[in-house]
Amino acid sequence: MARTVHEIQGYTIVLEHIAFLTRVFEAEGGEGYQFNVRFAADVRLAPRFPTREEAELARSLLIQALKDS
Repeated sequence: MARTVHEIQGYTIVLEHIAFLTRVFEAEGGEGYQFNVRFAADVRLAPRFPTREEAELARSLLIQALKDS
């Protein structure tokens, strides 16, 4: 069985290990916007983006990749 992977901000993510995604929210300290990716092994990735639009786009592309896998 081939693994389906997705790349986000230089990280390669194996889609089968994603447990859930949070909504896009403003990062602490005014550092832009982020969403969290939680994996089955209780590992979290929190990519940050300068604008909400970029964060929403990255999140929606990840969700589409999950649906397509």
